[in-house]
Amino acid sequence: MTRILLVDDEAAIRRAVRRFLEHHGFEIALADDLCGAREQAERSDFDLVLADLRLPDGEGTALIGEYPRLPTVIMTSYASITSAVEAMKSGAIDYIAKPFDHDALLLTLRAALRSSGQQRHPDVPEGPAGQEQGLIGESPAIVTLRQQIRKVAAADSTVLIRGESGTGKEVAARAIHALSPRAAQPFVPVNCASIPEGLVEAELFGHAQGAYTGAVKARTGLIESAHGGALFLDEIGELAPAAQARLLRVLQEGEIRPVGANQARRVDVRLLAATHRDLEAMIDAGEFRADLYYRLRVLELRIPPLRERLQDLDLLTGHFLGELGRRFNTSGLSLDERTRRRMHQYAWPGNVRELRNALERAVVLSEDNRIDWEHLGLAPATVEDPSRTASLNAYFRRFVIENQGRMNETELARALGISRKTLWERRQRENLPRTG
Repeated sequence: MTRILLVDDEAAIRRAVRRFLEHHGFEIALADDLCGAREQAERSDFDLVLADLRLPDGEGTALIGEYPRLPTVIMTSYASITSAVEAMKSGAIDYIAKPFDHDALLLTLRAALRSSGQQRHPDVPEGPAGQEQGLIGESPAIVTLRQQIRKVAAADSTVLIRGESGTGKEVAARAIHALSPRAAQPFVPVNCASIPEGLVEAELFGHAQGAYTGAVKARTGLIESAHGGALFLDEIGELAPAAQARLLRVLQEGEIRPVGANQARRVDVRLLAATHRDLEAMIDAGEFRADLYYRLRVLELRIPPLRERLQDLDLLTGHFLGELGRRFNTSGLSLDERTRRRMHQYAWPGNVRELRNALERAVVLSEDNRIDWEHLGLAPATVEDPSRTASLNAYFRRFVIENQGRMNETELARALGISRKTLWERRQRENLPRTG
């Protein structure tokens, strides 16, 4: 059995990750700091270390130099991505940003174990049927998507992944990388919408010492950090025009020029990009470069929304209830037939993310492990599937209008399974200003 040493100072994270990985066939040992990790590593043999970047007595990357033959995956927040990627140059095999999706974590660990010499570990547990590559489902749409991912992974071309918010675009990107010839190299995810506009170019391309006020030393950009591996640009439609132009040069010439630097540097990176936005409409509006668009969509994947694969709803529900049961130490969670029927009639505008959020809310609120429709916190049960009766935009308008009086913006976004930023953008498009 594959043995993993999990090092994190947050007890809740240790418990949740341990339950999840043990459910998938791994043997887990725990430590809450570097001292405890060293004691565990001296006492037992492990196949991999999963360590938080920031620990009470130092950085998790210290274990890399002390145990160079033990592959290490670093957990970090998005704010510390650059530090984690720089650590990979010292020997870390991969990293994953918090908060992470459990399926994405599973893909990362399996890829790390394979790339670290998997011939020594032939018993790495694989996912159950219907969960290959972290994409849960048995519907024709998901079966076709998995087949496309296997084909796309074998190539080395740029991929544009399209789909609504919450459909699992990063999971698909990680699956492509894990199945590709570059699997042993870094996978660097970047959410373009989360980087302040003034820092986008410095974050992506790096900067020279003294390039601007506060640049006291040179810094490697995220693109160069992905050298040899894959760079995943999520929400690429949010990139500023200047960054779009510089990214186009990377794709055309295979080189970058850090901010304030005099010389360009060669990079070998496979670019995977994702968006929920209509890039064609953005091109017409002058908000996105047409030449970059055509460079991005050499290969294109579409992640189907949940309403188009309701055949997978029960399988997804069972998966998430099992995961949440382990997280909250609750067994025997169940839904009655009335609730299941209404779930199949619901539109799921927030897709798989909305489903998981609704189930987590229900697990917390339910009594006697019995989940009723009301526990899910979704739209009124009388609302029909808008894919059959109206457009998704009409459903969005109706939901916001009916609920904004009793919900704040955070609650509305959570109920819809989208971010507050996406909610704000859709309000602007639908001319639905906040009422208070």
